[in-house]
Amino acid sequence: MKCRSLDLMSLALPLTLLSLTGCPGEDVPSATGFSGGTGGTSATTDSDSDSDSMSGSETSDSNSGDGDGDPATGDGDGDMSGDGDGDMSGDGDGDGPCMSDDECTEANAPICEEGECVPCTPEQDICDIGQYCTEDNECLVGCLDDDDCPNDLVCDMDTNTCTGCVEDLDCPLGSLCSDGECVPGCTDQQPCQDGFSCCEMSCEDLVNDPLNCGDCGNACPDFPNAEDLCIDGMCGMGDCEGNWNDCNGDPQDGCETQAQCACVPGDTISCYTGFPADTEGVGECQAGERTCNDQGTGYGACVGQVIPQLEICNSGLDENCNGQTDENPDADNDGWGVCDNDCCDQVSPDCSSPGLVNPGAFEVDGNDVDDDCDGAVDNPVPLCDNGLASNSNNPDDYARAIDLCQFTSENPPLPDRIWGVIDANLRRANDSGNPNANSRSIRAQYGSVITPENGQRIAVMSSGYASYPGANNPGYFAFEAGQDMGVNPDVQAPAGWLAANGDQFPNAPGCTISNNTTAHDSVMFQIRVRVPTNANSFSTKMYFFSAEYPEYVCTDFNDMFITLVETNDDDNPNDTNIAVYDDGNNLWPVGVNLVSAAPGLFTQCDNGNIGCAGGPNLPYNGCESENELTGTGFDLNAGACAGNDDIGGGTGWLTMSGNVEPGEVMEIRFVIWDTADSGWDSLVLLDHWQWSVQAANPGVEPG
Repeated sequence: MKCRSLDLMSLALPLTLLSLTGCPGEDVPSATGFSGGTGGTSATTDSDSDSDSMSGSETSDSNSGDGDGDPATGDGDGDMSGDGDGDMSGDGDGDGPCMSDDECTEANAPICEEGECVPCTPEQDICDIGQYCTEDNECLVGCLDDDDCPNDLVCDMDTNTCTGCVEDLDCPLGSLCSDGECVPGCTDQQPCQDGFSCCEMSCEDLVNDPLNCGDCGNACPDFPNAEDLCIDGMCGMGDCEGNWNDCNGDPQDGCETQAQCACVPGDTISCYTGFPADTEGVGECQAGERTCNDQGTGYGACVGQVIPQLEICNSGLDENCNGQTDENPDADNDGWGVCDNDCCDQVSPDCSSPGLVNPGAFEVDGNDVDDDCDGAVDNPVPLCDNGLASNSNNPDDYARAIDLCQFTSENPPLPDRIWGVIDANLRRANDSGNPNANSRSIRAQYGSVITPENGQRIAVMSSGYASYPGANNPGYFAFEAGQDMGVNPDVQAPAGWLAANGDQFPNAPGCTISNNTTAHDSVMFQIRVRVPTNANSFSTKMYFFSAEYPEYVCTDFNDMFITLVETNDDDNPNDTNIAVYDDGNNLWPVGVNLVSAAPGLFTQCDNGNIGCAGGPNLPYNGCESENELTGTGFDLNAGACAGNDDIGGGTGWLTMSGNVEPGEVMEIRFVIWDTADSGWDSLVLLDHWQWSVQAANPGVEPG
């Protein structure tokens, strides 16, 4: 680990110490003036009695000559700005430049920005709901993000206006975004609400809609003078209209007469209501009989008929009356036939979207459907992380810790082709070798406050020790100044991701970009997983900490965490990294420099100056609390930036989302490393993996 050089003038050291300390051979600022070094001369004697340290006549000297005690010409105000107001700011208002928000006492300008009190800054947007802060530090009607908008409106960041929606994902299931409003509709990525199926971007009830009965566009026959019905996805004839009667019991001609039905009591006629009508006499399907009632005024119900049914595997019979025996129909084209344990191959009262229901699907909690065809409704895969050892070296345990609890193989037989983890590995950033065993762990808690978001365990990865004070296996080692984990030589960051970013690390705006693309002390958790056939996206919780905060914000030492998703879905970032923040114009990767790009994402920390060791050395007020740092080791006191004295800070829990293609095999890689050296370590927590039938906005957001 190399020694870092600190800007001592920016750190929290006493002024007297700074005034009296110097390096050998350098000049040292005195308490009252400036020395020219050893043997330097004193300031020139002032002979005009105005205390401006310049000699000459009050009326005709080469300096001010105005008798006010400053060298500014002729303003008589006693300061050096030349504006006549008596302060050094040069703005003519008589007030000195502010140094902190505490000095801004006016209600309409409470923030200190570059020496001036202003109403707001883009980083400290305190404007009222329905307004946002411009680059000129003014509150204008509009928005920069969703938090600026009232009620349930969202922000169109291209126009800075609040609207009902910007994209389909802003709308509930069964609706699409059109001109800022959610309107009825659907796509493969934005499915219908429960009970409806997507038919050419329109949500239809395939169970009860005569125009889409059992399948999209499958219209029931127009029974003459009768009601057209769709019952449980099967067409049928309803009641006769007006004075019309069905006396012959033949649905082909509907209600054929307005005369009173007359028949001989006890007489029978053939009847068949199966659909389509040409299935009568095919396979198991056969006609029934209707019997004339005792009054001779009409025929009763059709008794004894057999209409098409679902095919029963290996029965030797043609139950669906299509002329074939024991075929394996796949009416919904989802890849599973009825003989492959597809429990919903066509529309039924219990299954309105057959294409989303099969053994490869995940169980959608609360939709009253047996999505995965395991014989039970609304029974998600049980959690599996209780009792995992903190120092486990089994990569599958880390999958269990983040709540990926179903496992499968690469090429199982179709009836067994369920979603799940195929393989998992713990590697270094370039997919070579093993990381230091102390750099990963599984914890029942982290520090004194943070507990799992779901289940009983959290996966922990660190560029130092994956631990906290008092924890064992592995034990704790201070994050500042950190630890070189000794897995040498260090390796490069993931090659594909690096190439997609021009062979340099992407960074927050205005921050230094390190020319060093080595991933020091890296850890990578890699999972290969088969995606559920009804999933369009996934999410997981993440929590990033770094000891680089606050001193090294916006410097070369931008420790990073990335999450690379290899999928056939093209709705993720081009470099495949979903551990990014989208500000509407750019994608900024998760790292300590995220503080400069997205103040609302780095919230568990101590407010005060950031970047005082080679960075911008500006105030940061995005911290909401330090409570969750308690007991983590990042809460310990350090001689950091003035008034900002914790060892580090964190983001708080973030939700990280990515898009996938249903049923594919995807790979995801979680990677963390130290940038530019092996010191001042960082750490990430991972938990609560979830699938979703809806597509997602890739990236991270609070919560």
